[in-house]
Amino acid sequence: MRVKIIGSAAGGGFPQWNCNYHLSRAVRHGEDGFLPRTQSSLAVSANGRDWAIFNASPDIRAQIAATPELQPAADGALRDSPVRAVVLTNADVDHIAGLLSLRERHRYAVYATERVLEVLEQNSIFNVLDRDAVDRRPLPLSGRTVIADREGAPTGIIVDTFSVAGKVALFLEDQTKAEHGFGTQSGDTIGLRIGTTGGSGALYYIPGCAAIDENLKARLTCADCLLFDGTVYTDTEMPDAGVGAKTGKRMGHLAISGPDGSVAQLADTSIARRIYVHINNTNPILDPRSDEAAAVLAAGWEIGFDGMEIAL
Repeated sequence: MRVKIIGSAAGGGFPQWNCNYHLSRAVRHGEDGFLPRTQSSLAVSANGRDWAIFNASPDIRAQIAATPELQPAADGALRDSPVRAVVLTNADVDHIAGLLSLRERHRYAVYATERVLEVLEQNSIFNVLDRDAVDRRPLPLSGRTVIADREGAPTGIIVDTFSVAGKVALFLEDQTKAEHGFGTQSGDTIGLRIGTTGGSGALYYIPGCAAIDENLKARLTCADCLLFDGTVYTDTEMPDAGVGAKTGKRMGHLAISGPDGSVAQLADTSIARRIYVHINNTNPILDPRSDEAAAVLAAGWEIGFDGMEIAL
């Protein structure tokens, strides 16, 4: 199985278009070691020919342009793409807006929970995805799904879905339900175990997670690879930086550091390879010279970047 991180940043990317925080300035000015990053997305193939996109970011067009494997074959049809399916882990804008670019009557399938499919159904702009070309298919909250193309031919990719702690998408928040997760419902956020037919290696993909419980730790034990929510280093990172009032918890993201952070909570979990993705533009791990980046690396984690490839 081939896996390519085609977008490693959180919403807004790095640099964010209107961000003047010192990290965004550094990458914008090309300082050594700072890598630009597009918004959260993953590409997976079981055979090197047919690909599934996991989360369609607003940057999907640029991501495809930077990834030859996702472009039409030289001997292909006049309208062609190796993208056979798109799999969504939630309805956040940075994970669904790219669907609007994946129109042009290309035939593929979209997989998501019933909750997320309902969000797409209720937003008429997604009708640009012609139902005759793009088939919408439900993912169970718990269970295995064989990912197939629009015609039903298996891609060789298999996903196991499971619920993780999260939050309803920002544009769906109900302020009258602030004390109850702003209207968060079952199916708003899922994690995925991605494998292939007959393959032994598997990848866990959890770009959004608000908490780690014992069930999740047990599930991840002995994992080959984990791509995990690296949005913020500290819970109060954005207020401390002066760029926003929301904490990581308020946004539905678990911090990396601290006694309740992901580094500490997964320290005693046997995971062969662990990589942070969905990294916000305020996160100091984006500075390779920072103490925070050094601490993450010393704890056995890697810092994901666009174009990073993983073979399983």
